[in-house]
Formats: sequence, C-alpha cells, structure tokens
Amino acid sequence: MITEKEFKIIVKTSFGLEEVLMNELKQLGINNAILGNRAVTFTGNLNDLYKANLWLRTANRIIVPLQTFKISSDTDLYNKMKLIKWDDYFSVKQSFLIDSTVFSSLFNHTKYAAFKAKDAVVDQFRDKYGIRPNINTENPDIRLNLHIDAQNNCTISLDSSGEILSKRGFKESQSIAPMKEDLAAGMILLSDWDKKSTFIDLFCGSGTLLIEATMIAKNIAPNLKREKFGFMNWKNNDVDLFTKIKNEAIAAQKPLANKIIGVEISGRSLGMARANISGAGLLDVIELHKKDFREFNAPADKGVIVSNPPYGERIGENVDELYKDFGDTLKKKYNGYSAWFISSNMEALKKVGLKPSKKIKLFNGNLECRLMNYQMYDGSKKMEDRRK
Repeated sequence: MITEKEFKIIVKTSFGLEEVLMNELKQLGINNAILGNRAVTFTGNLNDLYKANLWLRTANRIIVPLQTFKISSDTDLYNKMKLIKWDDYFSVKQSFLIDSTVFSSLFNHTKYAAFKAKDAVVDQFRDKYGIRPNINTENPDIRLNLHIDAQNNCTISLDSSGEILSKRGFKESQSIAPMKEDLAAGMILLSDWDKKSTFIDLFCGSGTLLIEATMIAKNIAPNLKREKFGFMNWKNNDVDLFTKIKNEAIAAQKPLANKIIGVEISGRSLGMARANISGAGLLDVIELHKKDFREFNAPADKGVIVSNPPYGERIGENVDELYKDFGDTLKKKYNGYSAWFISSNMEALKKVGLKPSKKIKLFNGNLECRLMNYQMYDGSKKMEDRRK
C-alpha cells in the first residue's frame, strides 16, 4: 500500500487545458503543482487525492507513480516489474488491468509492453500463492498505468480514478459525436463567464455544456454522483475520510442565481438532453427550447454563449451557410454578449464574418479545434471604441 504521508500525484488532462487544471488545483488549496504536457504534477496526501478525483472538472485520470526505472529490453521490463511487491498494493483475489503508453523503440507495439508487465505481476502472485489474479479489461478492481518514454525510462503507477473522470456517473444518452465532459468544462472555464450572468448554448445537443455550466455555477463537485473510483479498491483506502470529503462537497453547493438556457432544433437530441439533465438532478434549473438558433430570441439579461456547433460528422446541412448564419445571428440578436464556440473546420470559421477576440487550440477527441471568442459589443461600446 502507499504508506508515505505525502506522495507524487499526476493529473492527466487534454491539450490546452493544463493551465485551467492548475487553477482548479489552486482552488482546492494545492499550490505546489507543476505544469506538464497534458498533465499537472503535485505532491499531496490521500485527502488531496480524494478531493482531486471528486472536484477536478478538466481532469481525465489521476495516477500515483509507484516506481521509475530504466529498462534495456522486454526481459528487463519483466524482471524489474517482478521485483515490485505487488501484494503490498492489491490481493491475489482482485482483478487488474495494465494501461500502457509506450514511446520506446524496444517495443513494436504498446500492448506487448503491457503484456510483459502483466506476466510479471501474474507470475509473482502465482509463485507466492499458487494462484493468480484475473485480468479484467472492462471493470478491473485495480488499474495500473505503464509509461515508457523514448529513453526507455519506465514508470508504473496506480490509477486512482478507475473509469475516466469525464464519466460523471449520471449521463444516460449521447447525441452524434458527443463532447466529453472534461472538454466542455474546460471551454466554460476558459471563457469569460462570471457564473452569475445568463449562459446560453445555441446547439445544446445532449446537454453536456449545460450540465457542466450549471454544476460550475452551483458549485457542485463534478463527480459527486460517481459510485466508483479506483482508489476504493486500494489496501489503504480511507472510507471515513472520503465520506467526510463528499459531505463537505454536498454542503458547499449554492443556489443558482442566473439562467442556463439550451436551444436545439432536433427533438431527438433535446430528448437526450432532458434525460441527461434529469439524471444530473438539474431539470428544474435549466431551460430547454426546441428551436432553430436563428429563431431563438436572446434574453435581455446579457451573458455568454458557449456552444459546440455542428462540424465534421455532426453536420447535416451546408456548413458554410450554417456558420455564416451563426455570425449574422450573433450580430443581430446578441449585442452585449460574449460568444464562444469550438470548431475543427478552419475554412468554415472564415464564414462567420466576425473578428475573433481569442483563438485557443484544443482537441475534441482526435480533432484539432479552435475555441473562438467573439465579443458582441453593443452600440455604446462601439462608439466608445471609435473615440479612443
């Protein structure tokens, strides 16, 4: 088991969200974090680890390194993995799985490295107990993470999260090309939304952005409804400590002081959104409208628009025309708003016809995207700008 009072913790995230994640950690009182590539590292204890899994909106996995060593061959990996006392971390009766990321030229295939590492763990248990733990590729009790870099440095870690953290534990239905929750939360946290003004998603799909925005505004821990985390199967899991942290999170929730509005032309997608929002327990605080974005009338209260308009596999109409109409609609109806939307279609973005205030590179799955911001200044603001 992890016996040290404090230990190294690595939080994995998506490209472009590293600094957002750093800010989230600071809000949890963790100030020793170091920025990395698609990851942030800090030193903490079980309390920090539990809070991070419960509260971090832009994290996808949180791992705890056990050992780092250099290898010279696949046999060397096997031998060094077999030296680790695995029954310190889990029992022969528990199932496990090894995820691997390999950049070393020693291995032609990532799965082969995981296979050799798995053999070492299994053989150690068999040598000691006469039986071996089972491999479970779907829902293992213990998930290990193997990372081998180009210089053949190998790090083996315990995965404290289990299932990827973007699976919040409540979502029921998904539309075509759904957006993951960690990216949706990252977009909102990158925006200039103050959490108090009107929030609108003009292409709400299955409701991911609406749910994440509401949880942010109400200070709801994103993974409060999750029933399982990887650390729950660790030998040193502290049930009382995690229960205390969950109860504190419940007590920290706030009432919603603003409107959260979703607009969607597809009745099927809107039905999915309603089911997902209901599963999150937020149906009474989110407004849903079955309308084309061109026909929806903006509320008088100014705020932000954060949207994931159709592009690539989601588009069912002419994308250039859609983006042009989106820009025209913003100009006509959304003076005083700040509009943010993500797209992988760089050519179609030119059809919006507005000068972006910001462009942020992100990835939606494997699609390279840009998060665009358009400040829709009202007339008085334009006059002020002209006078300067």
